[in-house]
Amino acid sequence: MSRPGIDDELRSALRDADSASWSTRASAGRRLAGAAEVTGVAPVLNRLLLDGQDTAVTQETAQALLERWDVRGLRLVLAALTVADADTGDHLCLAVDDVCLRSEEDLERLAGLCSALASDADAAIREEAGHLRRRARGHR
Repeated sequence: MSRPGIDDELRSALRDADSASWSTRASAGRRLAGAAEVTGVAPVLNRLLLDGQDTAVTQETAQALLERWDVRGLRLVLAALTVADADTGDHLCLAVDDVCLRSEEDLERLAGLCSALASDADAAIREEAGHLRRRARGHR
């Protein structure tokens, strides 16, 4: 079934998100991260962030979303973190470390994104953003 407004590349990535192969799902997560604002993509990204078969899918998808350096990408990662099991949560946190805690500039950009999420409608997102902001301050 074809979705209006979705090009062939995006359709391919959406199909690949259901692959039995972890590497194909991880690649799909990377490709879909750039289209997180497209209707219907966020739930697929959420499923990949919480992939129950391989945490490499989780980490690759999270890193790609965080590399966007925007509220949407960080919010998706934090939303997954609020419901993740311990192992998946560890890999989501590793993605944050790998992307967002590398330099003073990164820490400042992360603090700005967390500040924007401090007034999110979802209390769990607000809490995770506050926790992440405090964690980032500890890296300075």
